[in-house]
Amino acid sequence: MTARLRAGVPSLAGAAVAIAGLAALLAGCATPGELRDNGVTARVTPPTVPQPLWSDLAAAPPPTSSGRATEPPPQPVPDVTAPGQDITALDLRTLLAKDPGVTADERRALDGCPGCELRSPEFRDLTGDGRPELVTAVGTATGVVLHVYTLTGDHVLPVLRVQVLKGFSAKTVGSDLWLDEPTSVSAQTRSHYGWDGVRLSLLEQKLEGIGSIPVPAQGSTDPAVTPSSGPGAPPDAARPSVRPTAVPAPPGRTAVPGNGTGGAGTTPRTATPVPAPPARPTSAPEAKP
Repeated sequence: MTARLRAGVPSLAGAAVAIAGLAALLAGCATPGELRDNGVTARVTPPTVPQPLWSDLAAAPPPTSSGRATEPPPQPVPDVTAPGQDITALDLRTLLAKDPGVTADERRALDGCPGCELRSPEFRDLTGDGRPELVTAVGTATGVVLHVYTLTGDHVLPVLRVQVLKGFSAKTVGSDLWLDEPTSVSAQTRSHYGWDGVRLSLLEQKLEGIGSIPVPAQGSTDPAVTPSSGPGAPPDAARPSVRPTAVPAPPGRTAVPGNGTGGAGTTPRTATPVPAPPARPTSAPEAKP
């Protein structure tokens, strides 16, 4: 009986090991959808929201375009027609000269004046009808005036006239017109115009930052600091050189050049007499008995 029990011990031990391994394998394979504890999760910070000041005070209503709505629709430029209803065939100077909305400053610019210019026409579809509009700009001595014209049949309608700052840029996004004006060194005014069925109206205008103002490097504006004469120059190279003055030697002493160079610009040193050491007393050797 004892021999049989001892013979069965290894088989029971192997079975126990196999069961333990199977249990570990089953524990590592979680059932889909089963909740598992992965430890403490990180704290979730809610997004910041604007907190108004003086919320009890009523805000001013935004401006409306009622004034523009009561403005009469644009009228055709008199005595100007587009040959073959082709706006690209118009003579630009003739068009501007006939337009009653062109100011006296613009007319002087058309005649030629210092700092004035007439930009070549650009043709973009700004009404969404698939046909191009004419966009141009007249630079005067005080600013720039941008004009947009469209066609109704063969008649030319001025649908936008706006004064912008010099250095402005313009672009089209789809059938919308965007103008960027350099308001300051770190900001620009962006204006968005769109077709309202009658003219190009201002849809949006906002001030945007275009970068920070450059700050000079620390110490670069200090007038006491001057650059060295070249790379690798010693720290004293930037300092003004001062020729030292020779110090007169006291009576009884002779001035000698310092450092043994004897060249100009060196500070003389005075020779100081060194006293001779006292003579050692001589003594006769003692007689040994």
